[in-house]
Amino acid sequence: MEVPVKVWALLVLLSVCLKTVLCFSNGKVEQACDDMTPEHGHQSSPHPPPYSITVDKSKFSPLEQIKVTLSAVPSENKAHFKGFLIEARNASNPNAGPVGCFTLLDPEISQLLRCNDREGAAVSHTSEVSKTEVQVIWTAPQDPPSSVQFQVTVVQKYKLYWVRIQGPVVSLNDAPPLPPLPTAGQSVAKTTTAASILSDAFTSDDCGIKKSCLREPAGCDPWKDALCYFLSFRTEDASVVFELSGPAPGYISFALSTDKWMGEDDVYLCIKEDDRVDISAAYVQGRTHPVIASENVLRDTAWRLADGVIQCRFRRNIRIPATYQNRSDLGEAHYLFMAHGRAEGGRTHRHDRQPLISTNPVLITGLPEDLTGSRSHLLIKFHAVFMLIAWMTTVSTGVIIARYFKPDWAETTLCGQRVWFQFHRALMLVTVLLTCIGFILPFVYRGGWSKRAGSHPYLGCTVMALALIQPIMALFRPAPDTSRRYVFNWLHLGTGMIAQVIAVVAICLGIHQQALLLPAPWSTGVLAGYVVWFVLADLVLEVHRRGLFSIGQFVKSFEIHTENIQTEDREEILFVPSENESYIKVRHCKYYATLLLLILSRKINLIKFFFLVLGALF
Repeated sequence: MEVPVKVWALLVLLSVCLKTVLCFSNGKVEQACDDMTPEHGHQSSPHPPPYSITVDKSKFSPLEQIKVTLSAVPSENKAHFKGFLIEARNASNPNAGPVGCFTLLDPEISQLLRCNDREGAAVSHTSEVSKTEVQVIWTAPQDPPSSVQFQVTVVQKYKLYWVRIQGPVVSLNDAPPLPPLPTAGQSVAKTTTAASILSDAFTSDDCGIKKSCLREPAGCDPWKDALCYFLSFRTEDASVVFELSGPAPGYISFALSTDKWMGEDDVYLCIKEDDRVDISAAYVQGRTHPVIASENVLRDTAWRLADGVIQCRFRRNIRIPATYQNRSDLGEAHYLFMAHGRAEGGRTHRHDRQPLISTNPVLITGLPEDLTGSRSHLLIKFHAVFMLIAWMTTVSTGVIIARYFKPDWAETTLCGQRVWFQFHRALMLVTVLLTCIGFILPFVYRGGWSKRAGSHPYLGCTVMALALIQPIMALFRPAPDTSRRYVFNWLHLGTGMIAQVIAVVAICLGIHQQALLLPAPWSTGVLAGYVVWFVLADLVLEVHRRGLFSIGQFVKSFEIHTENIQTEDREEILFVPSENESYIKVRHCKYYATLLLLILSRKINLIKFFFLVLGALF
């Protein structure tokens, strides 16, 4: 029964641990009703939009309906779009907010938004599925302005979008004509200098001599090793030149932080986009996506893509004017974070591994040095070690001793108590002690509760509670001969089994935590192999205990020919003679020493001794 229960619990808890990414792909963008700008941290594309807005009427009356169509220009390649926001504005005062209300024609791809306390004042997408056309119905208000212009923001991908594309203007019947208005897609893009392409890969030759370097593995050279994660920096006049390299599917980055925790950090990103690399500065507030800086603080940017390795180089002034927000002073000491991961459409996803963090704060403008760092904190490693020893070793041994060795050691005592009970109690107390220590360490490391660890901490708290309940329950257990003893036995057994199953599931989830950094898939295979071994051993012992399979019946009559055994040896062994030969048979454990001497003297081989021991035991 234990195997199906463990598998079922593991599947349920794994399903709970599925990670989700919070974003605006669902189109709930009411916060963008006023300026119609996506919160993507980038600027609107300066290129003409490959989309058009059309209406079926040029004149309207109060409460009259107009069909509005947003469509991709057929002649443009890849002119689909994923997100959109459609509004109708007063053509004379477009910043006054939306007017009128919309009605949906296809609720599967469009939805109504509430803007300025008016339901249906805008229309947006429902998902990030690619679209080529959207149609909606706009209804004029009871007291409309003389002229209305339709505007739309279109998102093709995360970093590529057009804000407030100017659509057609429709006029109230008998209204005077308006002066000419902008026609389409006017927006301001940030000023950047085109990055050059690096001719060669970076090298670690001058690390610790002319430049400081943070590397993983320690001492690696990006010139020779494609798996080398490399960050170097050197001071030149009033600026610092940074070099960043590493294998990554989407981006590599580093951050300057005042502590060892992600949040409120100065971040620098090298994001792969098709066949080029976009180099930018960003800022992380809390454990969220980096927000790209609107100010360009980087210069002399260069990049290189080769064999899955992203490399970038840029220069930044040591001190940045106060008008440039969230930029660190390079004249101060900071912890260095190196991270990498996937990116899609210019949007970075959570890093694939725990960031590489420098061991100590580093003065960027200080003397060159070869830095050290780690992806896994020592406290987390001890947490894993204590929990593995407790729930994969001491608990398992204690359960087996109490369950299967009690009959064999029924009368043997140690310090006034039965041997099996002393061993069982000692092992379980060690389990509780290790669990308590291991439970405290992550809170010391994190400084509180971790919201990024999924179900693992919740399961750990449950195991901790059950582990404390067990010894408390044992202190108040009734005497063995009382009528209520069976209640304690079942509660003790049930609580222990539940704790062990949940602990195994928690460990299975814990070995995949980024903060632990265990080698995959070997860690999963080793853990799974141990669990399978324990379950099988438990099943074999249980079957044997119930008398369904007795190993002794196959070896209890195994006899060894002893015609060459010395007479003095025969006197130490209980033997049974037959008609033609003499044989010996082991009956009790007290003969093991004599048999061992026979093995050492080569008068009996090891295989025969093994079967004799099995026969004596079973």
